[in-house]
Amino acid sequence: MLYNQDLAVRFPKGKFAMWSVYSFTGASILASIVFSLLLFLSIDDDPLMRLLFGGLAVIFELGKFFAWYEVGERHARRNYPGMLSALGFYLVLAAISIGGSVGGINSATNKAQEHVNVQQSKVNVYNMQIQAIDKQIALNDVAAEKYIEMERIASGVARIQKENNTLRQEQQALAIERDNLPVVGQGSVIGLIDSLATFLNIKASSAQLGLVIFLSILLDFFAAFFVGLIGEENRFRHQFRNMEPLTIEGFSPAESATAGLLSHFDDTEIVAEVEKTPYEQAIHALSSNRVNCSKRAVSKHLNFSSDEVDDIFKKLFDEGIVSKKANNHYQWHGVKETEAEPEADLV
Repeated sequence: MLYNQDLAVRFPKGKFAMWSVYSFTGASILASIVFSLLLFLSIDDDPLMRLLFGGLAVIFELGKFFAWYEVGERHARRNYPGMLSALGFYLVLAAISIGGSVGGINSATNKAQEHVNVQQSKVNVYNMQIQAIDKQIALNDVAAEKYIEMERIASGVARIQKENNTLRQEQQALAIERDNLPVVGQGSVIGLIDSLATFLNIKASSAQLGLVIFLSILLDFFAAFFVGLIGEENRFRHQFRNMEPLTIEGFSPAESATAGLLSHFDDTEIVAEVEKTPYEQAIHALSSNRVNCSKRAVSKHLNFSSDEVDDIFKKLFDEGIVSKKANNHYQWHGVKETEAEPEADLV
């Protein structure tokens, strides 16, 4: 039997694989929509305007992925001008989406950074008070040295030492309060930003912006990849259904008695097909219902070029073997009994 080379090495994906693809696609599209909503909803505080901008964000996101799906569809049909127009439309919407994702992710990371900054400011206040006490103690020590020079140890130095002891106790109390402040856990994103800033020797704000842009672009490409994968799989499934090779299950019970001679029949048929002209091979494939009456199906099944298939269908149309429907699809009428080729005798 004759098998298409592509179908011999690949079969449609199973249910588990397709459910996984649809899950990843839905999750990535939903995440992209949410991040765009975070940006568009912050444009205006009016409820009506928030509703309008939110709807606009959803339309942009869904339109973007549909445009990418159309890119694959038009490329498969070899409609390159249409593919370029759909690609341009996708790029415009993708730029808007990436901008929305950048704003949304940046807003989320800023909120996480705010909690760390608030806690750090409290620690800084305690540190400033402790440093002020250190300076006061230092000034008192200078004054004590002056009193020692003036031999007023009993009156001046004793008073300063007592004051310094009070200041040190206050300093210790402040240090204990500072150390007892609740620890704010540093999120993974904040830790990653700090690590990138240290590694690249740049500011934390620059590292944060670079990380946010990278994550936004990655999210868009991730979703676009799975949308394209779904489109490619749907096209392959359609071709697979229309080009499924004939197997022994396709024979009637009466014909199955000749199963012992199938291998000999296959070899003979392959040699006969090779010796036939392209026109005769097409007639044989169409008359035996091995392929649908369409140029693409015949081209894929027999590995003919587009020009060869065009010539074959023109000849079939001129001879009245096929006709065109109202939707420009071809309809097979068959050949007369005198024109049909005799079937190979299996016995």
